[in-house]
Amino acid sequence: METKLRINEYKTFSKEEEKKWTGPFYFVQGADTQFGLIARYIEHLKEPQWEKEKVLSRICVEKINKLSPKPKFFVICGDLCDALPDTDWEVRQKQIKDFYEIFQGIDKSIPLVCVCGNHDVGDQPTVESVSRYRSSFGDDYFSFWAGGVFFIVINTQYYYDGSKVPEITAEQEKWLDEQLKFSSQSKHGAVIFQHIPWFLEDPETTTESYFFIKKETRIPMLEKLYKNGVRYVFCGHYHRNSGGFYKDLESIVTTAIGGQIGNDVSGFRIVKVLDEKISHEYYGFDDCPTVVNV
Repeated sequence: METKLRINEYKTFSKEEEKKWTGPFYFVQGADTQFGLIARYIEHLKEPQWEKEKVLSRICVEKINKLSPKPKFFVICGDLCDALPDTDWEVRQKQIKDFYEIFQGIDKSIPLVCVCGNHDVGDQPTVESVSRYRSSFGDDYFSFWAGGVFFIVINTQYYYDGSKVPEITAEQEKWLDEQLKFSSQSKHGAVIFQHIPWFLEDPETTTESYFFIKKETRIPMLEKLYKNGVRYVFCGHYHRNSGGFYKDLESIVTTAIGGQIGNDVSGFRIVKVLDEKISHEYYGFDDCPTVVNV
């Protein structure tokens, strides 16, 4: 099978056409395909392998292709592959090749949008790891209009620990401030896609965790997003479903397409963008509908 890059397909959306609200639609959100996690982290195998993630990803593509009507787009919220770009680049290149081969199978009418996760640039991103991600998957932060809604994709690694890339971290923050100005023009305000959640259930928690952003960074960012009209933030990273509210800003944490750490099952979230609100429901692959009513 020919490998073909399918990642920056949000660029197929015409700003002039997509900026206008024309009625309800839906999109599909998944997270953490993470080719290689099951063998390394769950099964504790010595040699890297990702056949199980490949099987799950093929099922994911099959289920998405059967949806009717077709979703507006499909977004994967980070950790596309497991091997780190700075320490396991040779293995990661093989995982990326398999990712390309499988996800090019998504129906061509469904744009694929990829979000950068911690395993995609490392827990402490470097100039080299960011460069390798961008050369493999394109931009690590960007925005686009679709169906009258403004979507903003950010790289949360710069909030988790951007100490080795202060210039890139500052660039994203300046860029984000500019993008948030468009939120008022968007149906339901700007919608955010990211990998690491700001929080899981309690936005005020003082506990520090690998699975969410520390409070000293989290609260100012949540307040900035809230003041700019953001009410929905979609995340991954936790390998379990979770979520909560900061005021009436909802954090939606979606479990993995790949390996599970908790009691959830592999699947994806169907997100309906309706006249009055955005609603969403998670489906395991065995329970996915084929018809989506919006």
